[in-house]
Amino acid sequence: MFERALQKFAKSHYFLAIGLFFSQFALSANIELVIEDQHGQKLSGAVVELNIADKQATPSNLPIAIMDQVHKQFLPELLVVQQGQKVNFPNSDNIRHHVYSFSQAKPFQLRLYSGQPKEPITFEQQGVVVLGCNIHDSMVGYIYVASSESVYKTDKKGYVSLPINTLPAQVSVWHPLQTAPLENKKMITINSQKQLQITVNTSTPAPRNTFGSKFKAGND
Repeated sequence: MFERALQKFAKSHYFLAIGLFFSQFALSANIELVIEDQHGQKLSGAVVELNIADKQATPSNLPIAIMDQVHKQFLPELLVVQQGQKVNFPNSDNIRHHVYSFSQAKPFQLRLYSGQPKEPITFEQQGVVVLGCNIHDSMVGYIYVASSESVYKTDKKGYVSLPINTLPAQVSVWHPLQTAPLENKKMITINSQKQLQITVNTSTPAPRNTFGSKFKAGND
């Protein structure tokens, strides 16, 4: 009787161990997300970031990212960088620009200049930095400063594939046209390997102002 009970106990724990083994490796395939707006239109250029509990230190050899200015537009319109990464702001137009941001993550100014600025700017804090030009109202750009190396952008069909190894997993979703404040990110908990559809409410971008009253002569 004791021997039979012992065999039953060992057998149940054997299958439990097998079950744990397969559950651990069952997530080897990527998890697919589709991001769309409130009207069912797929959103390209949405930023999806995996929130990792044990974050590693930012690599010291990150390349200098480029936010160019071409035909009175920021190029790219949305630049994704890592926390602590440097960004260069060349002016490829034949006119001068005055680049600025009042975003909490990185307020700065590059006063009227053409060509190459003196040095790149370091983005130390994670968050969203909205860029403008104090000369050209229509110019707007975004720098998404990620706190994780696992950050991705959706394609033209609003699709992104995430290499998630274990569940549940938490991701954040952000889009430049979201109705929520631009510094906010939509937090999503993923509990299933099924394709997940996420809705982000968006609005038509409003006309930009120069915020000229915030600039004072003599400020750096």
